[in-house]
Amino acid sequence: MTRTVLIIDDDDVLRNTLAHGLRGEGFHAVLASSAQQGDKILSRITVDAIILDRMMTDTDGLTFLRAIRQSGNKTPVIMLTAMGGAENAIAGLSGGADDYLAKPFQMRELVLRLNNIISRQNTTDTKLPAGMIFTDDEFFVLSSDNGTPRLLALSGEEKKLLQSLISPMGNIVPAAPMVAKRLRGKLNLVLSHLDIITIRGRGYKLLDTSTTHATK
Repeated sequence: MTRTVLIIDDDDVLRNTLAHGLRGEGFHAVLASSAQQGDKILSRITVDAIILDRMMTDTDGLTFLRAIRQSGNKTPVIMLTAMGGAENAIAGLSGGADDYLAKPFQMRELVLRLNNIISRQNTTDTKLPAGMIFTDDEFFVLSSDNGTPRLLALSGEEKKLLQSLISPMGNIVPAAPMVAKRLRGKLNLVLSHLDIITIRGRGYKLLDTSTTHATK
């Protein structure tokens, strides 16, 4: 099945170059030169993913992204930017992006990331717990005071376990007891609403008590 990608970028050359490259990889590309035009397109059709430029002359990409997320649109989004650094990546991801790609980049990398976010959307509704961000293969937690991101220092085993526990939330994952214990302790220190509970004979499960309380 051909996957449809909406490209929103006010740079004519880059927008058309991306469209040409993606069509060569079997995607159907729909083009928008502004956030406003992209919004009109989304009101008419459903797409599999959005490639969104962060810096545009009218409505910037981050503002547009936050608006569509607030409206309930969950279409996977890759945000493109000339702004590097972890803080900018985190700003995009916390605004609702599924991935964040700094310019310049290779078409092959963009295609791989597109396939990944579309696959995740089609197979599971993975959602990070409140206060947590995942970028550049690292977990970050957001300060409750000012939203400042802080690296959650995890060993390779702890990171692998956490990734399994949130893909999706509710997964029961077998793990070495000491690894689960260390991860539980680190999470409890920074995100008190998260806990790892033991499911006897099966493994461990991540529990988000803020969600549990909200649904009661």
